[in-house]
Amino acid sequence: MKVKLTPDIYFSEVPKTLNMNIRSELYSINEFTFAVAVILSAQATDKKVNEVTPKLFAIANTPEAMLALGIDELKKHICVISFFNNKAKNIIALSEKLRGACNNKIWKFPTKYHNRDELMKLPGIGQKTANVVSNVLWGASNIGVDTHVFRLSHRFGWADDYDNTPERVEEKLLKYIPQKYHEMVNHVMVLHGRYTCTARHPKCEKCPVDAWCNAKDKKQPA
Repeated sequence: MKVKLTPDIYFSEVPKTLNMNIRSELYSINEFTFAVAVILSAQATDKKVNEVTPKLFAIANTPEAMLALGIDELKKHICVISFFNNKAKNIIALSEKLRGACNNKIWKFPTKYHNRDELMKLPGIGQKTANVVSNVLWGASNIGVDTHVFRLSHRFGWADDYDNTPERVEEKLLKYIPQKYHEMVNHVMVLHGRYTCTARHPKCEKCPVDAWCNAKDKKQPA
């Protein structure tokens, strides 16, 4: 029996294989556009979101510019993304709420929103989105549980059958993973899950923690 894959082992070994200068693969040019990109990424891949956001953000990179673009034109830009109608409504509502909130040359959230609870009061920003935004932009110790984080947490035995919602998985991970790793959890687990520890065909032979992994569904050597 192998030694259990602990957070200390995982977050020491896996980052060695990743570009840790990349905090997110979502394209953005300021804090507002990052929040919009995260909203668009719900139930959609970063790759698909990145196909539309460069052109969108070239003309609408502030709340005021997004409102000037209007919901109909916004929909035309994001129509290839799942649930684009509802996402467009949320983005316009978010822009209304943030209109005039920043006068800096590079748009940033006012300090009061550097808090998950305050972020969640904004249209289109639920707990997962607030976790990702606050973690990536300001290094908050919040963990956004997307499909990769949810799947890997169960695969590694860090979460159990009771932890059947993103909120329960987040609660478990915040307790189980030492706080010194919280800032990197999303980045490391998402990229590891996206490119190595994939759902259907995990690349165990290339995995930096294969020697410690006891996952029931892991690929067995030929």
